[in-house]
Amino acid sequence: MRALIRALTPLGWLVLVGALVLLLAVAGRGLGLTWDPFNLQQRRLAVADVRATYAESDAEARRLEAAGQGQQAARVEIHHRRTLAVERATVAAVTQARSAEDANDPLDLVRADRLRAHDRELCRLAPDLDGCAAASGSS
Repeated sequence: MRALIRALTPLGWLVLVGALVLLLAVAGRGLGLTWDPFNLQQRRLAVADVRATYAESDAEARRLEAAGQGQQAARVEIHHRRTLAVERATVAAVTQARSAEDANDPLDLVRADRLRAHDRELCRLAPDLDGCAAASGSS
C-alpha cells in the first residue's frame, strides 16, 4: 500500500480523488441523498408553481369568456327574433290599415281598435318598451 502511495504522481492522485468523489456522489444518489447548495430545485419548483397558477387562472378566464360569449349570442338571438316578430306585426297592421275601406276616412272606433290591438301586440312582444303596461309598472 505504501509503495502504491509513493508511486502515484500528482495527476494520479487527482484521478484517484476524482474517482472517489464520483463514487461517493453515485452512492449518495442511490441512497436518496441530494446536495443542492444554491437551492435550485426549490426555485424550479416555485417557478413551476407560479406557471401552473397562471395557467389555471388563464383557463378559468377563457372558460368564463366562452360562457359570456354563449350568453351574448343567446341574447342577440332573442333580440333578433323579437325584432322580426315586431316587423311582421307592423307589416300586417300597415297592410290591413292601407287596404281597409276606411283608410282615407277620419279615424273612427274600428280603426282605433285596430291600432290599439297592434299596440297591445307590440307590448306583448316587447313589454319593456316605453308606453307598455309592464314598463310603466301597472298591469
